[in-house]
This record gives sequence, C-alpha cells and structure tokens, in this order.
Amino acid sequence: MFNFTSWRKKLNMKSLYETTIQIPDGVNCTSLGTTLNCSKGNTQLVKKFEVHTVTISVKGKEIVLTCKKANKKGVANVNAIAAHINNLLLGLNERFVYEMEICNVHFPMTVKVDKDNFVITNFLGEKVPRNAKILPGVEVKVAGTKVTISSADIEKAGQTAANIEKASTVTKKDRRIFQDGIFIIKKPGADR
Repeated sequence: MFNFTSWRKKLNMKSLYETTIQIPDGVNCTSLGTTLNCSKGNTQLVKKFEVHTVTISVKGKEIVLTCKKANKKGVANVNAIAAHINNLLLGLNERFVYEMEICNVHFPMTVKVDKDNFVITNFLGEKVPRNAKILPGVEVKVAGTKVTISSADIEKAGQTAANIEKASTVTKKDRRIFQDGIFIIKKPGADR
C-alpha cells in the first residue's frame, strides 16, 4: 500500500507558504481572524477576507499571510490577499481618484449629488430621473462636464464609478448614434 505522507517526507516537499508585507510608518494594523483593521490618523479601513485557508497575523511591523497547503490555489489566494492589503496601505497615504466625463449628444442632462445618491435628470429626454448609489466613505464632486470620485478604499471608489456608469447606460437604442452617458476616463494606478 502506498503511503502519501511518507512519500512527501522522502521528497522533502514544502507544504507551508508564507508572505510578509511591511507596514509603513504611522500606520497601525490589527488582525482578528480573517479581518484586518488598518488606521492612520482619522482614516480607518477594515477589510474582511473570506478565504479560510489563509491566516492573517500582525507581528511587529509586518503583516504575515500563511497558507498551510501550498498548492496552486493556496499560493494564488495568498497573493490575492497581499494585493488587497497593499491597496489598503496605499489608500491610507493617498486617496484613489476616478475621473469621469459627462457626454451629451441629444439632450442636455443635468447631474447632482444628493446625500448618498447621484441623480441624473433629463437623460435622453426621460421624465423620471436615474439614480446611482454612492457608497459610504466616497466623495463625489461635479464640475461642469467632469465628475471626480475619490476615496481611501479603492473598491468603494471603483464600485461608485461603476454605479454611475451603469445608471447612464443607453438601452434599446443604437449605441453608434446615441452616445450619451457618463464614462470613466481615468482610473487610479494607470500612471504607476
């Protein structure tokens, strides 16, 4: 009979994968299970990771990600979580900014920010205004035909930009003729 554990020991295969991320100066990080809490000054970001094969721990000035099963999927999970944590640490130092452009071809649309809603009126001559949800912690500014979205959390800023772009989607018309809408023209990280 073939014993897999003894075979693994004979080949001296590594079954533990670990990655460390340096915590920048002035940033405080704590971990509780799969939840990571990072703060700097008044900005606080909390991220819960739903991957239970990866353990997150804070040791001194390092965040340690450990996966006990070092197969392709485990290594990919660790690297994905490391990328999310790097985005959290970048967001504490500088805000992520999305820029959007309002394009009118047929009807002049008007946009405004109403608390946690982005309201688009007179889109293609529609009588009922369209709404897009602004996530908490996201700042939206309208200046002429430019819309600027900024947040310390890249996921919330990106989701708010996607909500606005989706709310101004033209349906049941030829997109080559009806080119109205609000479109993303600049994303963060394009210049890195």
